[in-house]
Amino acid sequence: METQAGGIRRWIVLVTLTFVYVLNFLDRQLLGILAKPIQDSLHITDKQLGLIGGLYFAMFYCFIAIPVGWLADRTNRVTILSLACAIWSGATIACGLATSYTQLVVARMTVGFGEAGGVPPSYAIITDTFRPGERGTAFGIFNLGPPIGAALGIAFGATIASMFDWRDAFVAIGVVGIFAAIAVRLIIREPKRGATDLATAAPAPAAKAPFWGTVGMFFTHPVLMLAALGSGATQFVTYGLGNFAVLFLMREKGMTLTEIALWYAIVVGVGMSAAMLISGRVIDRLSRRSRLVYALGPAVSLAIAMPFYVGFVWSPGWQLALVLLTIVNCFNYFYLSASVALVQEEVQPNQRVLSGALLLLVMNFIGLGLGPTFVGWLSTHLTESGVAHSLQIALYALSPFYLIAIALFLWLARILRAEQLAKVPA
Repeated sequence: METQAGGIRRWIVLVTLTFVYVLNFLDRQLLGILAKPIQDSLHITDKQLGLIGGLYFAMFYCFIAIPVGWLADRTNRVTILSLACAIWSGATIACGLATSYTQLVVARMTVGFGEAGGVPPSYAIITDTFRPGERGTAFGIFNLGPPIGAALGIAFGATIASMFDWRDAFVAIGVVGIFAAIAVRLIIREPKRGATDLATAAPAPAAKAPFWGTVGMFFTHPVLMLAALGSGATQFVTYGLGNFAVLFLMREKGMTLTEIALWYAIVVGVGMSAAMLISGRVIDRLSRRSRLVYALGPAVSLAIAMPFYVGFVWSPGWQLALVLLTIVNCFNYFYLSASVALVQEEVQPNQRVLSGALLLLVMNFIGLGLGPTFVGWLSTHLTESGVAHSLQIALYALSPFYLIAIALFLWLARILRAEQLAKVPA
């Protein structure tokens, strides 16, 4: 029976991990939030902005996550998380000190290096702290990190940039991250691997999972790969939009940094937070009846989001655009808690960090690496060709990826249904 102190402590762990994720995403989003003043200061194009926020960042963020995941599965996950937070926070400060595009690229790639060690260990710590049937809600709360981080980044980043300088925003948030890294090590204890599985499953294997064996298992497992590919196609849209949304609203819709700091922050905070909380609760409730919710939930939510997304890009004024974007954000992020919970429950306890890292590798390389790069490249190409409203057209071009993501999640649903039917006794 769980003690009251133990019950309280696991929520303290979750809140601490969520706060670190807030900083993780806040640091990551600052570049897009402050795109306009950075462009004006360093004289960089949309294409360069897309590369630094997309491919260059993802090259480190995605691939370093694999050895980090392997190491964390074999060592202390809390220590890995604390060190990672310190590295990306120091690199965020370096972004604020950059005086050229090259220096900014190096600093951002170092941010990616540090952030690679942030999310996978957190996934595994949460899974070993919360029981099955509670993890969807726990991941839903943890995944409030992106909306809260983005909203705070917009509010504080844009406010600091408008009152002082864009560099001050990077430095201030980086300093907060250094203190958070220390707090992680002091507050969180390393949980026993597989501890929360014991009531419903066999004890966790004592042997350490082989690196290549886990990698091979992940990339040949249709359920894991479809969850990762469907999430990647979704992130192609969300990151492609997210890295250019502020620039788009300022350039095409006429918003100012002060308006961004208030209204866009509210839209992101409300829309994305609602998505994370609702999706986690829905997953926990419906997954007890059928695992199909892990696939059908994202497919249905993306089908609802797509027409509102097109309306957002088309909207003639920023007020209507923000109303439509709020609805888009409510449905764009249903996939995240579903995919994370599915992958964590599908693998052995001693494979969870590495499997979480592999999930991030696939979905973030596609989404984070290629989404912003595609939007930035297309916008610059259209501008050089003399096409008006180039960034608006580039954002329209993200729409087909909704259909790709929906198709992949429906394919996943078909496999999960077949597995479910195979377990039913004749």
